[in-house]
Amino acid sequence: MNILKAHLKTLSLLLIVSILSSCNMDGIELVHAGQSDYEIVIMGRASESNQKSAEILQRYLYKISGAKLEIVDKASQSTEKHKIYLGIDNERNLEEQGISIRTMEKNLWVGGGSDRATKYAVYEFLERYLGCRWYAPKVEKIPTSKNIDLPALNYTYTPDITTRTVHSRLFYDNPEYAEQQKVTDESFPTYVPSARVHTFHKFLPEEKFYKPNPEYYALRGDQRLPTQLCLTNPDVLAIVKDSVASLFQQFPKAGVISVSQDDNQQYCQCDDCSKINEEEGSPSGTMIRFVNEVAATFPDKMISTLAYQYTRKPCKTKPLENVLITLCSIECDRSAPIAGKCNDFANDLIGWGKLTNNIRIWDYTTQFTNFFAPFPNIHTLQPNIQLFRDNNAKWVFEQHSNNPSELFELRSYITAKLLWNPDLNFDALLTDFATGYYEEAGVHIKKYIEVIHTKLKEDKDFFLFLYGDPSEAISSYLSPGMLSEYSQLFDAAEKAVAGKPEILARVKVARLGVDFAELEASRKNITDNYRLLIPNEEGKKIINPLVTTLLDNFKATTAKNNITLMNEMGFTVTEYLANYMSALEVIRMPNVAMGKKVVTITKPKKYAKEDPMALTDGALGGSSFYANWLGYEGNDMEVVVDLGEPMNISTISLAFLQVTNHIVFFPGKVTYSGSLDNRHFESFGTINNPFPLTKDSKVNDIQFFKLDFEKRNARYIKVRATNTKTPYWHHAAGLPSWLFADEIIIN
Repeated sequence: MNILKAHLKTLSLLLIVSILSSCNMDGIELVHAGQSDYEIVIMGRASESNQKSAEILQRYLYKISGAKLEIVDKASQSTEKHKIYLGIDNERNLEEQGISIRTMEKNLWVGGGSDRATKYAVYEFLERYLGCRWYAPKVEKIPTSKNIDLPALNYTYTPDITTRTVHSRLFYDNPEYAEQQKVTDESFPTYVPSARVHTFHKFLPEEKFYKPNPEYYALRGDQRLPTQLCLTNPDVLAIVKDSVASLFQQFPKAGVISVSQDDNQQYCQCDDCSKINEEEGSPSGTMIRFVNEVAATFPDKMISTLAYQYTRKPCKTKPLENVLITLCSIECDRSAPIAGKCNDFANDLIGWGKLTNNIRIWDYTTQFTNFFAPFPNIHTLQPNIQLFRDNNAKWVFEQHSNNPSELFELRSYITAKLLWNPDLNFDALLTDFATGYYEEAGVHIKKYIEVIHTKLKEDKDFFLFLYGDPSEAISSYLSPGMLSEYSQLFDAAEKAVAGKPEILARVKVARLGVDFAELEASRKNITDNYRLLIPNEEGKKIINPLVTTLLDNFKATTAKNNITLMNEMGFTVTEYLANYMSALEVIRMPNVAMGKKVVTITKPKKYAKEDPMALTDGALGGSSFYANWLGYEGNDMEVVVDLGEPMNISTISLAFLQVTNHIVFFPGKVTYSGSLDNRHFESFGTINNPFPLTKDSKVNDIQFFKLDFEKRNARYIKVRATNTKTPYWHHAAGLPSWLFADEIIIN
């Protein structure tokens, strides 16, 4: 195996050398022995962009060969030197984003259909023909040679996807890196900044309009709720038009504004709206008719709207020419390509394609509830982007995590490359990044990617969800045996670059996903190895040294790399570590309820297999409701714990979860009571929610409702937690809320 690796490395080096220094009678000798008789000529207008493109080319040719070519304009070019002509290629009649690289009469032409495309052409030339790579901001690999000989070149390319966005701060914070990878350096280019998506509540804020004009909002059952707008109300249309006009006046250079539903499925069901939706065959009917009315008022601007959740299915009415349909794939199973496992979305894509040429894809590439969870969807990126391209989507927004997440640099790089050219050799692309960015450790990290994807593929029934949790995969690709194998691969990766601190640091960041999965597996106490407490030699329970090491590494790596967020709800690394430490304190507390029988009087739903024994199993819930929480939807929680015999107790504690955007709230209050006969209960006390729900409540949080009291003798402990009803101002108004509890501690 080592011989094969060495052979492949030698071939790779020979290929670069042959590109840089081979003699081709039909090509050109750009640099010889560190000297060049070429100059860079800026064609056409010497714009700031073209000047910068010339300087980029000059800088990298110098880095490669040591030869510094002069930059001149057409009027001052030398008659004695060969030329690198740079600028808009008028001869090829290129589209705006088209690029061309060609040799002719010993001269080199690098151009595009626009100034921006010209810069793309420069980077393409440096990468394709001179072997330059930009793997991440400030991470570049530039080969060196005193000779640069080029074969005859005649390359043109026009990307099918013309607006390419990867939602990653690597591009947003580093515009030059975005240019190198040919993607946008902002998430919504040309949009009105304050109206990019989910804008109904911005046009008609509930605080201003709801109480005096409830008829402006969605009818749900027999009540008007500010979840969505009533799209058949003429006053609503007038207000939205006025708001759009005001925003375009405020941002005159903006070309696009979003007129789109809020992020919920509580659309209007009044008679007028329902009639239109029935005629159109989809709730998108009222949306498109409404947006068309707005678009007709602003014919020189683009009005963007969503085909998302309840509006994803196409209607019959065609959007106007200046309406941009943003089609979203949020529901799709990410374990396989969309075309194979999300047929409904694929069919909707085809359906919208029959109605309009203006389709913007909003795709998703990470697990938003757990940024660092291993999420084996990398092999789906290419077929999904090809699907979008093949259905004439010109604008693709790949919603990654923006903030650092699992294999962040790798995913950002590969997604950008595929948006530019969906038909690249994927394995070669992955190998190139792994060996370029992680160097000698790359082979082990690539092996990890291959192994975890293969393991998921074996589990045909697994639904890889954007809002899932590692705990769901414990019996699949995150089983104890697989976690151990992944950890060993990263051990090998770290060992391979132990003498290279900078590369080792990159490997440790890449390892965060596996470390996080092991921490979450330990929280669930799934094996003797993955558990929070283990017995020492004296049989006393102590914190598992593996957990301590994982927490220390996680804390150190995130701090060193300014990694602050765990999920899209704003749950911070600091909060995660603090909650984990709290869990360790809780699990070490004496607990007479451990393993004791629990009977639920009210009915739980769906989560923790609806098994009330989740409250006493010693496995602690995490920041996601999938992680061992017992859930109650729309009803109070009432359970009884049987301690088996009467005991003197003085403390009861129970943890509750809050995820406000998913209608998971802390209970209004929790009452603890005790009994000797399971019939007559004495109240021990009530704890009111110290953080009542408001619009400013923390989105993601865990709180322990702990009650201390004078010692009481009891065998049966009753817990009653009252559900907090969904308030009218919440985006899910009208829907039942959830209450999630886990691990009752009694002492």
